[in-house]
Amino acid sequence: MPDRQLYLVAWDVTDDRRRQLLREHAVLFAAGGQYSAYECWMAAGERNPVCSHLSALLDEDSDCLLVLRLDPRWPVICLGAAVPPARDDVMLVS
Repeated sequence: MPDRQLYLVAWDVTDDRRRQLLREHAVLFAAGGQYSAYECWMAAGERNPVCSHLSALLDEDSDCLLVLRLDPRWPVICLGAAVPPARDDVMLVS
């Protein structure tokens, strides 16, 4: 099993249809998240294909996507109804 790292995948998408498509695709490999930010466990070889797949759904003139590797030494702080990410060794990408 490849060594996976935790990433935060977040976006700001202006169009409702594109935003829904992005959310539907992101939840396929997410360990948890909110409406436009998901925690995703990815190996180095998985990150680029996932980013390419999500990037193809964006309008490059008005949308943005952020993929940020999270430092595993820092604790995850969840406030309100937020749920900490669950480690998931299975990743599905359509």
